Amino acid sequence: MNIPHFTRRQWIGAASGTLLHAAVRKTSRLSLEGYIWQNLASSAKRPLADMIDELFATAPYAGFENIELNQGFFVPALRDRVLGLVRKHGLHLPSVYVGGGMHEQALAERTTAHALELGSLCKKFGCEAIVHNPDSKPRNALKTDEELALQARLLDRMGETLATEGLQLRVHHHAAEMLEGAREWRHILRHTDPKHVYMCIDIQHAHRSGVDPNVLLRESGRRTAEIHLRNTRNGVPTEAFGIGDIDHNKIASTLKDLVVKPLVVIELAYHNDTEITRDLGDNLRLSRLYTEKTFRL
Repeated sequence: MNIPHFTRRQWIGAASGTLLHAAVRKTSRLSLEGYIWQNLASSAKRPLADMIDELFATAPYAGFENIELNQGFFVPALRDRVLGLVRKHGLHLPSVYVGGGMHEQALAERTTAHALELGSLCKKFGCEAIVHNPDSKPRNALKTDEELALQARLLDRMGETLATEGLQLRVHHHAAEMLEGAREWRHILRHTDPKHVYMCIDIQHAHRSGVDPNVLLRESGRRTAEIHLRNTRNGVPTEAFGIGDIDHNKIASTLKDLVVKPLVVIELAYHNDTEITRDLGDNLRLSRLYTEKTFRL
């Protein structure tokens, strides 16, 4: 694992580039998922707290204005440090990821309360959306029709509750929701209120599950408020987001045809067989440049 050691010149250059970038454009539709930082800490078998300062610094170094953090960054032992680092680096949090169960009443109440708490906490950093992936059942067992129906009603309620606080609900998915022809994903899409429940489509999870993400984008249409991006080469996750097994030019073309402009989130995730040849900061910078070019951001 390589995390860049910044020289004084690099810090000045990165800061200047970030200021110039911000001066040219007030709002960016590009964001970085902080999962890669957790991924690297886990690979190094070190607590995230031991590495978090240096990891956070890779975002401004790579030219990112926005980051998306998940609930793991807001545990009591990390919360204050994380918010301090967001402030220190002048980053924005347009969205926050919050998991939790939704196919049982008690689970949904806890999930909604947690989402409200984190959304409120991050409002001062520009948070306007909660990205939520309803928990799967153990061993990815399929949810029953009754559980799916209840989940849809509770997602509607969650979305309506979040909206009263100025937060949009965006439903994310992993592989479980893609089983049986994306049965669970399509149930959520067709049985929730478009006014309160939007979609966050994970392009790589769909592709890996054998579901064409372009089809999901067309079905979701204007409800697509966010997409998550990473790529593989011959099935192996790449160190930077770029050319690989998934044709992202086609994804960009589909979005253009639909006249949809979602938040575009780069979510790198390294596996044991991912070949690492560059520092994380440089991989994030290359990922940003490729994404901006491909999606014309």
